[in-house]
Amino acid sequence: MLDLQKLIGQMQGMSEQLQKEAVQLTIKLDCAETIFLEAQIQQESLTQKLDQFRDRLAFNCAIPIEPLTQKQAIVPIATAHSILATDGSQIAPSRHEIAYCYLINIGRVAIHYHSGLYPLLDNIPEVFYKAEDLYKARQWGIQTEQWMTLRRTVSEVVALADLAIAQTNKSQVPALAFTDGALIHWEFDDIPAEARSHLLPDMLAAWDKLRSQQIPLAGYISAPRAAESTNFLRLQICPFEQPDCATHCASKPLDSTPCSQLQPLRDSAFWNRILKVGECSPLWRSQARILQEYGEHQVYFCYFHVGTEIARVEMPAWTALDIELRSQALSIILAQVQKGYGYPVALAEAHNQAVVTGSDRRRFFAILEQQMIKSGLRNVTTSYKESRKRSSIA
Repeated sequence: MLDLQKLIGQMQGMSEQLQKEAVQLTIKLDCAETIFLEAQIQQESLTQKLDQFRDRLAFNCAIPIEPLTQKQAIVPIATAHSILATDGSQIAPSRHEIAYCYLINIGRVAIHYHSGLYPLLDNIPEVFYKAEDLYKARQWGIQTEQWMTLRRTVSEVVALADLAIAQTNKSQVPALAFTDGALIHWEFDDIPAEARSHLLPDMLAAWDKLRSQQIPLAGYISAPRAAESTNFLRLQICPFEQPDCATHCASKPLDSTPCSQLQPLRDSAFWNRILKVGECSPLWRSQARILQEYGEHQVYFCYFHVGTEIARVEMPAWTALDIELRSQALSIILAQVQKGYGYPVALAEAHNQAVVTGSDRRRFFAILEQQMIKSGLRNVTTSYKESRKRSSIA
């Protein structure tokens, strides 16, 4: 049991530190706003520098596709439309349980507004227990738990595409395929190429299906922590004709480089200064390395002031570069946030459908135990460690 009394002193020190950081953030935001005004004038030359020296930068920097001065006001959709969303959860494998296996549960939601169609709220569970599911990824140095998470990510996308195509054929109204989190899967960049070849094709094939049906796709990131757009401003204050970080700044401490005045400054904090409620930032194209394997499905993003927060919305090229589809997606997102009192209602419901509770986990293993005994297996039990933890006398 956590002794909260012993933490009070540490919490006081933490509060004081956060207060100092808040003051420093205000100073950085004032500085960033001034640099932003200067960058608006130099946008074309800065973009050319980024294209030329991208490989020499020590930070990830997105490219603005639209003028930095551009802000789009979004109106929530009020006509008939459909929203399709998925989310995932899992039961992780444990060697202390009666069997070494894992479960992925995909929650699905389809809500049709002003159309008279019933909503769909369900989930699709799948258990993985074969050797190739449990141990194959270890040849690439990937643990089973990590592989399970990666497979869940792909399963969410595949389920979303199938759901969207099936449901939009019924409703025949503007729709949005919606997912919680990023479309840029940075985590895929940390695994070997051979492992990615077992994951990315299924995901991109699902995106192909959505594109062929002209169903816009968007990923919603609440409380984003990225700095891809504010990093673009660092080019404006770089004193060197060639922004080559390795040559000019590699030997300097991070807090003493010429552009350190913008570190660490998150995009969400900056755009909170610039955008009004209902406004959307210019469109940016991410330069994440993993996108080199996305083929035609390059990912763009914008920051959106939805009222309660600055959200990052990521969209593939066929959605982002189509003015009509992008506006359709953003107007549906804003309506979803308003209906959900600060967070998209479809994403919240997809999470609720997907989540696996502690009691669900216990029932899952109880049913599994019954089936194992029914099949003739003997000595079906948890490890002594797990048994002891469940019957603590403390």
